[in-house]
Amino acid sequence: MRLEMTSAMTPDLTFRHAQPDDADRCYAIEAGAYEGDEAATLAKITKRIREYPLGFLIMERDGQIIGFINSGCAYEVRMSDEEFKELVGHDPRAPNVVIMSVVIAPEHQGKGYSTALMERFIRQMAQAQKSAIHLMCKDRHVALYERFGFRYERPSASDHGGMSWHEMSMAL
Repeated sequence: MRLEMTSAMTPDLTFRHAQPDDADRCYAIEAGAYEGDEAATLAKITKRIREYPLGFLIMERDGQIIGFINSGCAYEVRMSDEEFKELVGHDPRAPNVVIMSVVIAPEHQGKGYSTALMERFIRQMAQAQKSAIHLMCKDRHVALYERFGFRYERPSASDHGGMSWHEMSMAL
């Protein structure tokens, strides 16, 4: 069952695609929200914005960036492919979306904003006629993504950031 968040529940939120000058704020949020080496570098975030702004959804509250989702597209998905995090093999025409980060600034976590962000991203990818969304998450987030409609696939071969991950997907 997917969670639905209506705009009436989040009237102070706006959504838009990333612009090059968003990179520093997005990096600060990513670095503050992720543990150890799992956060993307400023260079990776800058490249993701530059090369696939349509897959980089920004959420703002009162005009300030408080979260984002960034992604790439592939014809064949290999979730443990570290090169893909550099968008090697990315093709915006490919049917499969691969989420690389879902991030809410630490001071805004626990307020339901990730639900609003994820629901908006899923709708945008469906409207873009993508066929599936894939992601990796930690064990503690598996149930959250299942509530959005993602299906558990398998433990991941990735050891990104020295951590264990789980692969999930959603057909659109």
